[in-house]
Amino acid sequence: MTLTPLTRPRRLRPGARVAVVAPCGPVPEDRLEEGLAVLRSWDLDPVVSPHVRDGHRQFGYLSAYDGDRARDLTEAWCDPSVDAVLCARGGYGAQRMVDRLDWGSIRAAGPKVFVGFSDVTVLHEAFAARMGLATLHGPMIGTLGFLKDETTREHLRATLFEPESVRVIASDTARPLIPGRARGITFGGCASLLAAELGTEKARSSAAGGLLFLEDVGEEDYRLDRILTQLLRGGLLDGVTGVALGSWAECGPYEDGIREVLRDRLGGLGVPVVEELGFGHGEVNLTVPLGAPAVLDADAGTVTLERPALL
Repeated sequence: MTLTPLTRPRRLRPGARVAVVAPCGPVPEDRLEEGLAVLRSWDLDPVVSPHVRDGHRQFGYLSAYDGDRARDLTEAWCDPSVDAVLCARGGYGAQRMVDRLDWGSIRAAGPKVFVGFSDVTVLHEAFAARMGLATLHGPMIGTLGFLKDETTREHLRATLFEPESVRVIASDTARPLIPGRARGITFGGCASLLAAELGTEKARSSAAGGLLFLEDVGEEDYRLDRILTQLLRGGLLDGVTGVALGSWAECGPYEDGIREVLRDRLGGLGVPVVEELGFGHGEVNLTVPLGAPAVLDADAGTVTLERPALL
């Protein structure tokens, strides 16, 4: 099956109410409060979901119990006063709760803006597969990238409020790993989470016609090799039209290690690949609309959306 454009939610307006959820790991209180202050400075009305600050008594790497995290996200989505659902941070845990979400009620509530990255890749894939919804791979409000980098914050703000102004995704560091141009439907996220999704119920079985966005954090070269090989062997990359690579923070030497793994594993696809496009776990984390028709120009170091990310 060839990927097709997904349903876009509406852009945000001043005064919009946004729900903040923590579907993965725990959020430091000071970072949460600082992120909420940024949202208020954008003239948004943020509301923190009930279990964001709970913690998990047995597993400290989870922000709350699985059912509570799923309930927070479901209730936020189904609240008619909420225009967007923003994740506070990644970490780990989305896989544990994604099947506990009330997908029937979420579909009935209709499209809303959804933002996150890293472990939230699991939820991006779920919204695409189970709801046909375009989402935003972008910074989370309790993370240092959002709190410390103005470029990261402004790109998200512009995407939320003025999406026609950020149709070209570009970075000063971008360069061609494999030259060429390609058109496709954007999808992807954290490479290790995409690999972990293979074979699970409701998982995407084909990404033919897709423009793949990939990044990761903390993976040594041999582990990244294993992740990419799993994606190749699992067939997810069959028919991909192009690849955009983001940051590989804490993944070891880039030039003499990670870069060659990427070239070796992705070069056989026979499609253009642009590297260092400025999204993911690096110092700059540009917002990438997923489920959007776009053109990748590896030589120019750009991905151009054919339409604004939001209505």
